Amino acid sequence: MPSDLSPTTPHIPTPLASRFLDHLSFLYGHERAAAIWPELQQILADFRQRNPPPSSAGRPFPFSESDAVLITYGDQLQQPGTSHLQTLQQALAQIASGVFSTVHILPFFPSTSDDGFSVANHTQVDPNLGTWADIQRIGDSFRLMFDVVINHISRHSQWFQRFLAGDPEYAHWFIHMEPETPTDWIPQVVRPRALPLLTPVQTATGERLVWTTFSDDQIDLNYAHPPVLLRMVETLLQYVEKGAEVLRLDAIAYLWKKTGTPCLHLEETHRVVKLLRCVLDAVAPHVALITETNVPHEDNISYFGSGEDEAQLVYQFPLAPLVMHTLLSGSAGALSRWAAGLSTPSPHTAFFNFTASHDGIGLLPARGQLTEAQIQALIDTTLAHGGRVSWRSNADGSRSVYELNISYFDALSNPTGGEPLALQVSRFMCSQAIMLALAGLPAVYVHSLLGSRSWHEGVARSGHNRTINRQKLDLTRLQEELADPTSLRHQVYQAYRRLLLARAGEAAFHPVGGQQVLSLGDGVFALLRTSPTSDSRLLCLHNVSAVAQSLQVETGSLGLDSGSARDLLTAEESAIASGLLSLDLPPYAVRWLKLLA
Repeated sequence: MPSDLSPTTPHIPTPLASRFLDHLSFLYGHERAAAIWPELQQILADFRQRNPPPSSAGRPFPFSESDAVLITYGDQLQQPGTSHLQTLQQALAQIASGVFSTVHILPFFPSTSDDGFSVANHTQVDPNLGTWADIQRIGDSFRLMFDVVINHISRHSQWFQRFLAGDPEYAHWFIHMEPETPTDWIPQVVRPRALPLLTPVQTATGERLVWTTFSDDQIDLNYAHPPVLLRMVETLLQYVEKGAEVLRLDAIAYLWKKTGTPCLHLEETHRVVKLLRCVLDAVAPHVALITETNVPHEDNISYFGSGEDEAQLVYQFPLAPLVMHTLLSGSAGALSRWAAGLSTPSPHTAFFNFTASHDGIGLLPARGQLTEAQIQALIDTTLAHGGRVSWRSNADGSRSVYELNISYFDALSNPTGGEPLALQVSRFMCSQAIMLALAGLPAVYVHSLLGSRSWHEGVARSGHNRTINRQKLDLTRLQEELADPTSLRHQVYQAYRRLLLARAGEAAFHPVGGQQVLSLGDGVFALLRTSPTSDSRLLCLHNVSAVAQSLQVETGSLGLDSGSARDLLTAEESAIASGLLSLDLPPYAVRWLKLLA
């Protein structure tokens, strides 16, 4: 290492400084790294001076069984005369207090499209939603999770407008090419959209083609230009300063671009994530990174790195399509095989488990776990239940279905099928109980918590398939529905609340606790969960079929020849005798059984 890249600094321990320098040198070469390092050090020193780490800093893994995340838009709940974020704060006090520790507020910055993900200014709160003070007031009651929309920025942003105007300071902030540039390399680029990769724009010096991975309103940033990285580090630290304790790196897999490659999961992208982890380790070690990578499992888990140097949390994208397949087929086989192979590289990492989000149900992560016929069955069911499908471009120029667009409740129950509501609710809550029982940190999209059906009117208005699961709700109307015991919303919310409260009180549900998949028949998804700090053991049984299941569980193999099993949800106890536990599970029943000697 050249002498001008000395890792010694009064603010950063030498091993951590060496990690910083290694990543900078890999990304930009030693000479450029020597110029970048003092600037980055100053950013970190300035932040630390303003924000000494809290007393909780440095905890190996800052989550426990009492943690669950609620995912919501800033304007999800609305009422006349009140700002959206103030309305959200009021609603959270009613529906989230006591059952959720963390709130993920989806992008609340000024934006020009994609429901907030085409950010025009990363450092401001959209005035149509509220203010930073509103965000911080929510943070008084909940841990906050923010999006770092790191891959791109709105074409209407000041940064891009200055590029178009020929401002030399912004000449290299975006990836641009001459119109006559050969484009035979484009089919190699892996993309989540069936839209043009290069978008023509008129600049002060003529027409240019700019890189647009997601849409022509989302211009990709050029991280090969160091000032872009430094500005985003400042942005990330501003979010920490405003109260964020979990930072979601949106669309991170596409960050670094090199022609002649797929431009996906490049080592440079991993180095940027590792550098951001270094930033937090240096000045905000209480803050966790989570990577959002809707890709096959092996690629997805690569963002854990060694288990100590990259993300602490990784989105568990295969879970949504696998659970959907399980409940629709009545077979737990594929889900059990997949879950049996799950592991993370250290006790300081965990999966971020979810079945629904503001986006659709991704199919790419299910490939390799489900057959093509099973995946096609999910597509056919989605369309039969009134949903939509979205397409992506493949490297060979063809298209394939990228995701299913439908509310998760409707994905499992045909809204025109005539089934009793109680049966539909039981099926849906079985799916959610599976998600909550798995090792990891659970996250619940607000529309799943509230039992929402697909919003077809929204799709007709916007012309975008994803709008089907993004309906904004009137708070007064929601309160009326939640108070009505006959309503779908009331039944789902109350059932969800019972599950969350039961989970929060049981040490075996710790996110990094032990997990063993048990084979109890094709119609049952069964887990043995164990606490990482005590001898607590929990047998989680989920009847994924429409047929009652009679079980004989050999508890002797679990180390318990006699005793009892107490259901966390009903407090009922079942006797264990001679190493056997006999149970009858009605259709879609959930039993979370604490094993007692």
